Amino acid sequence: MNSRQADGAIVGASLRTLDPSHPTATAAAWRDGMLVAVGDDAQVREHIGPTTDVLDGSGATVVPGLVDTHIHPFHGTEGTRGVDLREARTLDDVRRLLAAERARCGPDTWVLGHSVRYEPFHESGIRADAIADATGESPALVGFYDGHTALATEPALARAGVDGPREFAEFAEVVCDPDGRPTGALLENGAIELVRVAVPAWSIEERLDAFAATFRAFNAVGLTGVQAMLGDPALLDVCRALEERGELTARLVVPMHLEPATGEEAVEAMLALPDVRGRLWRTGTAKFFLDGVLDSGTAWLVDPGPDGVNADPFWPDLDRYRDLVDRFTAAGFSCITHAVGDGAVRGALDAYEAAGPPARGMHRVEHIETLTDADLPRFAALGVAAGMQPLHLEGLDEPDVPSSWVDGLSDGRYERGFRAGDLARAGAVVALGSDWLVADFDPRVGMAWAMLRRKPGAFDHVPYLPEQALDAETVLRGYTTAAAEVAGTERREGCLAPGRVADLTVLGADPLAVAPDELPDLPVVATVVAGDVVFRGYGTA
Repeated sequence: MNSRQADGAIVGASLRTLDPSHPTATAAAWRDGMLVAVGDDAQVREHIGPTTDVLDGSGATVVPGLVDTHIHPFHGTEGTRGVDLREARTLDDVRRLLAAERARCGPDTWVLGHSVRYEPFHESGIRADAIADATGESPALVGFYDGHTALATEPALARAGVDGPREFAEFAEVVCDPDGRPTGALLENGAIELVRVAVPAWSIEERLDAFAATFRAFNAVGLTGVQAMLGDPALLDVCRALEERGELTARLVVPMHLEPATGEEAVEAMLALPDVRGRLWRTGTAKFFLDGVLDSGTAWLVDPGPDGVNADPFWPDLDRYRDLVDRFTAAGFSCITHAVGDGAVRGALDAYEAAGPPARGMHRVEHIETLTDADLPRFAALGVAAGMQPLHLEGLDEPDVPSSWVDGLSDGRYERGFRAGDLARAGAVVALGSDWLVADFDPRVGMAWAMLRRKPGAFDHVPYLPEQALDAETVLRGYTTAAAEVAGTERREGCLAPGRVADLTVLGADPLAVAPDELPDLPVVATVVAGDVVFRGYGTA
């Protein structure tokens, strides 16, 4: 036995290491959060002692820890207060669920809902009077599934003091009737925040408890790491507090979020934080939004959509966006830009080309829901990663169902949507994530959508542009090696080898061999983060 026994090990398993020099193994051992042995059972048993926590891997497959590269662990937790409206397919469904939530909450209490889709409002429009009967005199705020639109009732608008149009530094809008009276629709964060700040906030302890529960839920579906998409210097104190409580149970990248209204003092404060870290969390990325979403008309297309919608960038002053990308790159950050429309994608690539590559990690364009042929090869040529969220395809596999996403497109964009396959074939690094709370954070579901381009198990649905599907190995790499590359941690994370971090996802079968439709039901046997078993499923007691 090795003179220093391992803290933990797994034996009798099938390991897909993603290490080109040693692609398969049956066992692994770790000590002090790092892998010390990866090989056959006999080799690893040399590191096992009386106090080693040994997992029985019989029948299981071990892969490098799965990482969601685009997620909102904090904003998402706060945004899922209230009733979940994701499954509401009609306006009557929305009203019924909100009425039940109002009854549960009691009088004079905020009625909150989240994750509603645009389609139930296809005929009525996004208006407060569409849900007024359900919410009555209670103030109500309903968030849409994509996080870019909300609906506030008249009592909610009154409590927030919103009685007419407002001007914003970015592309946002309090939608009003011709007489200047708000309809209740709030487009983009600047407008939504006007009402959200009036909602009674959680206490500090309530927030930490809720965040800790979210991280435990991530672990239960096999996630060992998450790359957050909204953050600021104040959030670092939350990370410290969670870690002090022992409740930060996934590796975490925290970005600095820049908006058109971000002042120079705040910019300078963020620029000073390129490498602040704890045991499991660190900074190092800067996040920008260059447009909104197609559904609400806030995306940026090279050719505007019907009636001129989806024509403008989120930043009125594009020169300032480009300048901030340049400054944050020079300060040691990699940059992440939300870009749904092909105009925004082009704008992000132009800024990255001018700024040059970051010192660590990769610049990234996120979402890329439409992409021109001319810009496709620029990702690989510039070393810019493509951040894709396969579950955003939801609904496009039902072509006979009205779609606000399709309604916002200009000619030719439907045939160039979510070009994950083209990007991978062109040599781009394709990193995968969920964008939760926009979509389910379960990576097994995301993997299935990436390969099927339709809802798993829905054999009657029509795959959307099936030629853009990714193969199983590319999908696995999108949650592992690609996640490490974009973060600049490829020498420590993303594969299973001695000297790498002990982040492992243990599954009930080989995810590369299971039929994609069966992936969502693939059991998670265990989740290991920095050598700590943070989730135990069957067969691991």
